[in-house]
Amino acid sequence: MRIPLSWLREFAAVPAGASAEEVMADLVKVGFEEEAVHRPTDTLQGPIVVGQVLSLVKEPQSNGKTINWCQVRVVPEGQQQTLTGEGIDPSGVQGIICGAHNFVEGDKVVVTLPGAVLPGDFRISARKTYGHLSAGMIASVRELGIGDDHDGILVLSRIGLDPEIGTDAMELLGLYDQAAEINVTPDRGYAFSIRGVAREYAHATGTPFTDPASKVTAPAELSGGFDIKLNDDAPIYGNAGCDRFVARTVRGVDATKPTPPWMVSRLRLAGIRSISLPVDISNYVMLELGQPTHCYDLDTLTGGIVVRRAAQGEKITTLDDKERTLDAEDLLITDGSGAIGIAGVMGGAATEVSDATTNILVESAHFDEVSIARSRRRHKLPSEASKRFERGVDWYVAPVAAQRVVDLLVELAGGTADAEGTDVGTAPDSVTVDLPATFASERIGIDFTEEQILTSLRDLGADVRTTDDGYAVTAPSWRTDLETKEDLSEEIARLVGYDKIPATLPVAPPGRGLTRVQQQRRRLVQALADAGLTEVLAYPFVSKAANDTFGTPVAGADRKALKLANPISEEQGFLRTSILPGLIEVAKRNHSRGFRDLALYETGLVFLPGETLGTASIPPLGARPAEEVLDGLFDGVPDQPLHLAAVLTGHDSPAAPAHTPRAWDYADALDIARLAGDVLGVELVVSQGSHQAFHPGRAAQLALRTGEVIGYAGELHPKLLAAHDMPARSVALELNADALFEAAADVIVARPISGYPVATQDVALVVAADVPAGDVLEALREGAGDLLEEVSLFDVYAGKGIEDGKKSLAFNLRFRADDRTLTADEASAARDLAVAAAHERFGAVQR
Repeated sequence: MRIPLSWLREFAAVPAGASAEEVMADLVKVGFEEEAVHRPTDTLQGPIVVGQVLSLVKEPQSNGKTINWCQVRVVPEGQQQTLTGEGIDPSGVQGIICGAHNFVEGDKVVVTLPGAVLPGDFRISARKTYGHLSAGMIASVRELGIGDDHDGILVLSRIGLDPEIGTDAMELLGLYDQAAEINVTPDRGYAFSIRGVAREYAHATGTPFTDPASKVTAPAELSGGFDIKLNDDAPIYGNAGCDRFVARTVRGVDATKPTPPWMVSRLRLAGIRSISLPVDISNYVMLELGQPTHCYDLDTLTGGIVVRRAAQGEKITTLDDKERTLDAEDLLITDGSGAIGIAGVMGGAATEVSDATTNILVESAHFDEVSIARSRRRHKLPSEASKRFERGVDWYVAPVAAQRVVDLLVELAGGTADAEGTDVGTAPDSVTVDLPATFASERIGIDFTEEQILTSLRDLGADVRTTDDGYAVTAPSWRTDLETKEDLSEEIARLVGYDKIPATLPVAPPGRGLTRVQQQRRRLVQALADAGLTEVLAYPFVSKAANDTFGTPVAGADRKALKLANPISEEQGFLRTSILPGLIEVAKRNHSRGFRDLALYETGLVFLPGETLGTASIPPLGARPAEEVLDGLFDGVPDQPLHLAAVLTGHDSPAAPAHTPRAWDYADALDIARLAGDVLGVELVVSQGSHQAFHPGRAAQLALRTGEVIGYAGELHPKLLAAHDMPARSVALELNADALFEAAADVIVARPISGYPVATQDVALVVAADVPAGDVLEALREGAGDLLEEVSLFDVYAGKGIEDGKKSLAFNLRFRADDRTLTADEASAARDLAVAAAHERFGAVQR
């Protein structure tokens, strides 16, 4: 909300010299947030004065243009120029070149003299042009920064002004005014008005407040006016869409009359452009009182007005000249011809006020917040009116706002108001809240005195009665948000002062902190960072082709993915089922910028839709759905497990003297996967794998001891790397981190270290070439018995000395006992048992 200070001063005691910053500082005390300052003089500086064109000579130029060589008087005749500066003529008559042609001799205009500065840091000076010394500029509204019209010069008589020559034009046009902009929270809709902000400023400063509504004299009753009917046969949550409609008639208006500069200035500072006098008056009253109004061309109305719900599929052309298809929930303003406006949101084009309008019907109504908010969102039609209606408007201010519009139309547009009028509707029941005497103190933590409580609530405008155990409080009509004792407590704290609330640090309850999964996730992420990988965050949006490639191990297999309703681009129209596509894009982007040695990782959610996706219908708003409805909603939400993925390209370290960096290979991807398992205390079972995104012979399947496959690691497929312009032999891995967390023990128990020496034995076994080394290793582990502490593969050989179709696998076996030093015979016996198990299972023969 932008608040012009000159307007605010009419109803609140704002010091004459107070700046917008000082006003915002006071409003912060009562819970508003500072947004910005709007001050024309920040970009516009004088001398800028009223001048009169004495003579105008048209001079055609060789470039086809015709310019005007003007003599403009800028001080009253018979007086000398008091301004000084280079280019300012002491005689008070300036020679000025002007290219516009919408003015004539005798017109009074705005003249920017040498030394002035216009928006855009455009500095005015005397300069030689078109064969003359032009000392100044005759300005348009756009050049002054007060409008968009750049068709010609601002002629003051056309906006109803006839000032004395030499008058300060910035003062005349209200350009010394300034506006403070504050953020208004949704529960404080009353502050979307000068009326509301002035009241809050008075709260903040303890100064007097004059209610602008009290300065308007509206009839106590209205009758005999335009026929209005309220007919809501489908109220939302039992609340009628319109519970008050005030209509007044003004005849004989001149809609072409200019809007007074003071009103244009205030509207502009408030962020609303001037359109026409009737529309400007309606907007002005809305900003002043917080009650939106609407002006209809009375002569275009057919019959009476009926406020009703729309028929499904009914259409209306709104003021923005767009035809809109209506929903059965939309509340409409209709006449005999059909819909003429979406209530509280936007009027219809058919009854719009135009320059030809002479008779105006003024609407000032009260609409249901929910109904307006839904229509605004449904039609994507945010407006100043809907912004106020959906936050709540004072029911009792409607006739005052209508009278204020009528008064201004009579005063400024020359109209005559009908004595008759219409006021239909039912006043809402007032709500009285019981506030226990000690409740506010206990809730806020301040010992409020009775005087503080009573003063605060009455300053709000509430009616307060003392009861046996506290207070009975009836909120004012403009504070529909005050419904509970908690609301009242917060208002007391706000008006007494947030700075009075003591600052105390809460004591953390014992036994709480990070959950088990949160701790595991932190350990996992930290371990990868400590291992030298760089964490990145990629977009979760991918293409269909990326999901097809990475989302399932087998090419062409059935795969479901969630399609976005409003994607950033059609190429990225799906939610990811794997993290690797995004990581590869990050790596590719870095490669294109010269960073080629990369070790990147990411932890994030993937989206795996099941058989049920979404629900057949959406539960209605405003009430908590039943448990079975919530269960149905959750059943339709896709599974979203946390995944871990990494991509490694290039080398493991930079080149340096006496150091040759090593290229990343598939073993590094496996090591990172094992590291992820180690920090969580989960043993991963590694076996030969097959995945369409990985190299056919250099991919590993990663599984838990239960047999559940949780990921893949290895070298990416050469075709995929070529398609992404990535280095050959780049490697990657992806794991289901949630499955790791679930498999991890609550407490990782460290294995005791034996004080006895180890006994090592090496063994080389010849097996068929298609036998996975991991399976042979597992057979050795099982056959060796309890004395085996560790077994690892350190060599694979096929070639000379090995039969065709065979390979040699060399393993290191480490034995240790917890209670004694093993003899060589004990170690050898355990080794022989291991070899026997491999022979029995795979026909392994020791070399």
